[in-house]
Amino acid sequence: MWKKSLLILALMPVVFACSKNVFTGRKGLNLIPVQTLNQMSFTEYRSFLQENKPVSNGKDVDLVRRVGNDIKAATQVYYKAKGKQSELKNFAWEFNVVDDPNTVNAFCMPGGKVVVYTGILKITQNEDALAVVMGHEIAHALAGHGNERMSQGLVAQLGLTSLDIALSQKPAATRNLLLSAAGAGAQLGVLLPFSRKHESEADEIGLYLMAMAGYNPAEAAPFWDRMNKSAGGSRPPEFLSTHPDPTKRSQNLRSLVNKARAYAVRYPVPASSKYKK
Repeated sequence: MWKKSLLILALMPVVFACSKNVFTGRKGLNLIPVQTLNQMSFTEYRSFLQENKPVSNGKDVDLVRRVGNDIKAATQVYYKAKGKQSELKNFAWEFNVVDDPNTVNAFCMPGGKVVVYTGILKITQNEDALAVVMGHEIAHALAGHGNERMSQGLVAQLGLTSLDIALSQKPAATRNLLLSAAGAGAQLGVLLPFSRKHESEADEIGLYLMAMAGYNPAEAAPFWDRMNKSAGGSRPPEFLSTHPDPTKRSQNLRSLVNKARAYAVRYPVPASSKYKK
């Protein structure tokens, strides 16, 4: 399946595009067309789920899908309000749980394909904190951080500036770049970390999304504190390996709580399960 995708994608033109973040206004240079990256992402997501069977039902699945759909609804409300709903046309949302209590991680691949490992649920402890995690990961996808990382990786690791050349000359390395840029690389021994700027941006956007969806943004800082405490003096879990300084992160998140609540007032999400209670 991957080789077939390479053949198709290698024939597609690659252009330099400057994308603008709908939330922060920051501009980022992307080498890869969104539709192309999403096609690659969806192929890899299917392969990932074949190798890591998702849980089909149960309270964890219900929780993750409920929170995920609430954040999805918040995203749609905000993008519509900004006249940017067309930017979501290539998203095919999906929320899955992988039963692995030893893996403390979650990721959202380009196009809205989300995976949450059961190992992180023992640290989230409640649905508000789960919304922190999922909002953060979904924010990476919405902000195009994966595209930026993969674009940078094409140049830095492969010495190439064109996806079609990378696919034809170095398909295995290009596949690893995709997996890593999408957030799934840590489980496969490849990791191209988000920058500190990306992590801080995802913190901010994720906070706004969870608040709009009806969750408590004040739970963000305590969750990240628990994450850091869980690592103790040992090597931090992959989920934290490239994240900002814990103290500064907590301070920044606490400073954004009131702004996040203002977003919730300005952009209410009636479709959220939190508004139906």
